[in-house]
Amino acid sequence: MPKSDPPAEKVIRYEKSADTRVATITFDRPGQLNAPTIAARLRYADLLHRASLDDEVKVLVVRGAGEDLGSGADLEEFMAVMNSEDQGPRLAEFRIGADEVKYPPLGSFRHGASVSQWYANPNAGIRGLQDFKKISILEVKGYCYGWHFYQAADADLVISSDDALFGHPSFRYYGWGPRMWWWAQTMGIRKFQEMVFTGRAFTAAEMRECNFLNSVVPRDQLEAEVEKYALACARNRPNDTVFMQKVFFEIMKQFQGEYMGSLLSGFFESMGSGVRADADDLMLDDAIEQGLGDAVKDYDSRLPPEWRLSKKARKNERTGKGNRKKKG
Repeated sequence: MPKSDPPAEKVIRYEKSADTRVATITFDRPGQLNAPTIAARLRYADLLHRASLDDEVKVLVVRGAGEDLGSGADLEEFMAVMNSEDQGPRLAEFRIGADEVKYPPLGSFRHGASVSQWYANPNAGIRGLQDFKKISILEVKGYCYGWHFYQAADADLVISSDDALFGHPSFRYYGWGPRMWWWAQTMGIRKFQEMVFTGRAFTAAEMRECNFLNSVVPRDQLEAEVEKYALACARNRPNDTVFMQKVFFEIMKQFQGEYMGSLLSGFFESMGSGVRADADDLMLDDAIEQGLGDAVKDYDSRLPPEWRLSKKARKNERTGKGNRKKKG
């Protein structure tokens, strides 16, 4: 992990109120669109585990600092760690010390597949909300992309501002995401196929039509709307009842293949290196060379303005300014 990265405790903030029995996790790295580092993702998983056990917590609100929930994990850090000759930071992803085991070498299937399968484990900080035995509420504003979009699939309730955008940049440069099975279940397969095949972002209004969201309100009403839901849930039934309710829904999700879908999408994601470009397709290696963020934003110009991932690109095209390479 680069020395300039902030400590995980600053990227993922946690607080709770014994009076309301509502806890809050805040992604606090707005300068990087709340992208969690590897250490921050692991802290997130640990906090979910602890809050799930804590008798003073009945409801967990997950939110982002600044203008966005978040635009995904810190992929530059992830790729640097995975391609490094130093296996210490790479093993830290798996909660293993640098000299404890030898990681599968570059070029082996297990080098990448080990990570993809790890993402199906709640300890990895990807699908921890699936095993969470309390009520989780995700507060969405601005970008809800990539890793943050995983949290939207897995949360119990999702409350959104009307300016939010949902999607996964990976559908542009790679084609897979660890929560694909469950996105298809929650959005409906027809609309999710549209997101995957076009690579476009969906608005809050579109996600509400898919029944993916519980409520959509103007940005200035978002925190009050989330508080309304959180307090109602906290005052409804005791923790023992909530635990039993969550087990019911967990069994239902497993019958629908949630965990199997995580394993399957991880396997197909591991095979991505065998994909051959047809012509000028944006591929992962190209995106890494240019920089993932800039590559995806440049690729935005191939889509209609209202389908772009970048908020600024959408706005600039609508107003005629049209600088497609500006950051979103």
